[in-house]
Amino acid sequence: MPWLRRAAHGLGGLLFLCLFAVFLIQIAARFGFNRPLPWTDELAVILYLWVILWASAFMVSEREHVVFDLVWNSVGQRARRAMRIVGHLMIGGLAAVAIPASWDYVRFMAREGSPVLGVSFQWVFMPFVLLLASLVVRSVWGIWQALRGQGLQDQGLPS
Repeated sequence: MPWLRRAAHGLGGLLFLCLFAVFLIQIAARFGFNRPLPWTDELAVILYLWVILWASAFMVSEREHVVFDLVWNSVGQRARRAMRIVGHLMIGGLAAVAIPASWDYVRFMAREGSPVLGVSFQWVFMPFVLLLASLVVRSVWGIWQALRGQGLQDQGLPS
């Protein structure tokens, strides 16, 4: 599904572009016109949260994450398979356990809004639930790949 990946990257890029534009508006208003705008501070924080969580959930692949691979590179295929399965079980399992409580909290926060813009905190915190769901899906996929013997090569620098 390359079109889905392009859409996720496009939305992530758009979110970052909006964050950058708000940041420039904030700088111009504060230092150029000596009239700080309270909405820019709030929107920048909300967009920053969205950019980080969206990118973590849908844009950064497993291969692009920082890893400590000294042990990984020193063991054989069977141990790597076991390490990958156990790692994904831990990450995906913890994320799956956290989804119901996180979703309840996000729904609970719908009653409150941000002080200046009035954006419902449900929408502010929604990407965290998306990140948890993404971790579960990625973990299931990682376990499936490990069972099939895929993704067990050295984690060294790409050539």
